[in-house]
Amino acid sequence: MSANRKYILDAPAAAKKLERMAYEMAEELIGTREPIIIAGIRDNGVVMARLLAKLIHEIAEIPSDIIEVSLDKRHPTTITLSKEMNFSNRTIVLVDDVTNSGKTILYAMQPFLAHHPERIQILTLVERTHKAYPVKADYVGISLATTMQDHIYVTVEGDTVSGAYLE
Repeated sequence: MSANRKYILDAPAAAKKLERMAYEMAEELIGTREPIIIAGIRDNGVVMARLLAKLIHEIAEIPSDIIEVSLDKRHPTTITLSKEMNFSNRTIVLVDDVTNSGKTILYAMQPFLAHHPERIQILTLVERTHKAYPVKADYVGISLATTMQDHIYVTVEGDTVSGAYLE
């Protein structure tokens, strides 16, 4: 961790938040007929998706498929998925590290909507309280009131969330 960064979550705190959200997911999704789809938004969301899939399997033996969602977060005109599959009647949990305006999440949902999923849920490690788009996460690690000028960054090292800081 850098000494001049204002960390809001260190690695142990981030791990605890992810574990708590995995328990919430397991409680909500237990008994789901098909494996759930955990769709991580590239790059940090994918790391989180893999961690969550492992945790919910350990907690409640809920099977899952992991998909990577790729898009330009500033100009999300093209959204690609790491694999194509039938999403009809499936539960999809869309995972992102930080929810700022809600724009990325809203656009990342598009490829799934044409398939008529059973439900789409949103999980975010850090949720900011001011949004330009009507997006509300179902599972939230930490919610922060920030100014529009503040930026929140989540850092990962390998397959671990190493922290989140405010700049």
